Amino acid sequence: MKMLGTGHESDYIVFKDRQDAGARLAEKLRRYAKRKDTVVLALPRGGVPVAFEIAQRLELPLDVFSVRKLGVPGHEELAMGAIGSGGAYYLNMPVLRSLDISVDEVRDTVAREQRELERRERLYRDGRPRPEIRGKTAILVDDGLATGASMRAAIEALRRLGPSRTVVAVPVAPAESCAELRNEVDEVVCLQTPHPFEAVGIWYDDFSQTTDDEVRALLKSAAERKLS
Repeated sequence: MKMLGTGHESDYIVFKDRQDAGARLAEKLRRYAKRKDTVVLALPRGGVPVAFEIAQRLELPLDVFSVRKLGVPGHEELAMGAIGSGGAYYLNMPVLRSLDISVDEVRDTVAREQRELERRERLYRDGRPRPEIRGKTAILVDDGLATGASMRAAIEALRRLGPSRTVVAVPVAPAESCAELRNEVDEVVCLQTPHPFEAVGIWYDDFSQTTDDEVRALLKSAAERKLS
């Protein structure tokens, strides 16, 4: 770990890697340790190594919470909603109305993205069941936020599964992204909000891509620890 000078009074942490970031986040989440009503949910793929460290250190169950954007047909970069793990979803009704998107178009897009989400989750889980989320505290973890769009989609989708409390935990994010999320969840835990922010990757010495195999290995290790 090193410190990055910014020209302001404070210096900011540059994390060694995602594991280092997760270990530091775990310290800020210590009050949730060993709670039977709490589950750690990682946004794949980069959020999984961060969440793994949190789950290990706090002795909590770990799972992925996948999110797939629902792109407007013909303009897929524009989101008309999102779907998430466990059948969770949300639709951006103002976008649907303004673009006059038909029910059939929405249904076809949802079906296509649902197939891809389920394919990825089968790959990651290796047949393990999803954890029960209803009535529990869900800690949503990623390796950082830029605009926060993926995390907001996850929050909206997660609401459909009925957690009693939703916590967002990230190592680094712009201050404005964290402020916006605080209006949507019960708690936001962010280790630092540097300015200027620029990009998530510059706050890590090692920000190499997390592979599907790494995700599978970490989830398998977490499941085996839970059973031991």
